[in-house]
Amino acid sequence: MPLAVSLDESFRPPWWLHNRHLQSILPSLPVRRRRMARSLAPLLDASRTVVLDCGDGVRLQAFHAAPPAGGPGAAPGARLAVLLHGWEGSADSIYVLSLAQQLFARGFEVVRLNLRDHGATHHLNRELFHSCRLPEVVGAVRRVQWLYPGRSLCLAGFSLGGNFMLRVAAQADAADLTIAKVLAISPVLDPVATLHAMENGFSAYERYFLRKWTRSLALKQAAWPGEYDFSALRRERSVRRITAELVRSHTEFASLEEYLNGYAIVGPRLAHLAVPATIITSLDDPLIPARDLERLAPTPSLRVIATRHGGHCGFMERGAGSTWAELTAAAELDAPATAAPGEAGAAARNAVDLRSALAFPRS
Repeated sequence: MPLAVSLDESFRPPWWLHNRHLQSILPSLPVRRRRMARSLAPLLDASRTVVLDCGDGVRLQAFHAAPPAGGPGAAPGARLAVLLHGWEGSADSIYVLSLAQQLFARGFEVVRLNLRDHGATHHLNRELFHSCRLPEVVGAVRRVQWLYPGRSLCLAGFSLGGNFMLRVAAQADAADLTIAKVLAISPVLDPVATLHAMENGFSAYERYFLRKWTRSLALKQAAWPGEYDFSALRRERSVRRITAELVRSHTEFASLEEYLNGYAIVGPRLAHLAVPATIITSLDDPLIPARDLERLAPTPSLRVIATRHGGHCGFMERGAGSTWAELTAAAELDAPATAAPGEAGAAARNAVDLRSALAFPRS
């Protein structure tokens, strides 16, 4: 029996924001950061850098922000949210900051985590980042739990970060983590399908990630002179070929396919998920095929909120400010743990047949 998907019709962008590519690109443009600078100031002023010991010599950087003393959520026993960005994003990505600000204003302590080799962290660890480095993210969450005891711990992530956080939550019992909730916005479901969509869809996505990834490889080489030489690889114009070469030369995986399947969350990967989990996704996501939602294990702990429009991590209702998904995520995480599913949402969410929902025309 496939996982039930709830279609949320409360997200109604204006007609000019129906296009899924526009939705995917607009939220990350610099103009949004400039327009949100004032609202983000309290969060950024309260943020302090923390380098987390994740075990096995791995260190990851994070930024911790606590509400003012005497304010809601300031004392032990309050809520703490760990937020994780997408591939080639960072803890300072505008979508992370926007959700962090929403939670901070609701009294949450917030930890914004950087994955290995993301942000200005290429110097912290000798080995390269890859998406199967789940143990160090588990270790980072465990360290946060140790550093800030007594908090009710929530996890949230975007795209690859959402994929990581769902995998962390699925290991909560084995890793001795006490997680109240986990929420993922546009999480990567099947990396094989995402790579195919990137290669065969709107070419701007592959160019965007190539530009950011090759810049990151240059920073890694500069941080570890003599250890790496990516000069030839940085001239490649294919995400697939770069990934395959790095898998071959810098991981233990036997093939590209084995590596990609190593961080998929479709199939049985989330079957034993016991943490209350919510996925917010769009049926028109150009990078995460919505048909793969049917391949998620139908665990009672997991529910999916889908919208007709929204693109990949988009969900823009206007030209600036927090997106619908960020506001919905904040409300979901803020809702009492005993709330009925969907109670935090503004509109009723009705279970739908995924195949019929996918039949609507796309912009």
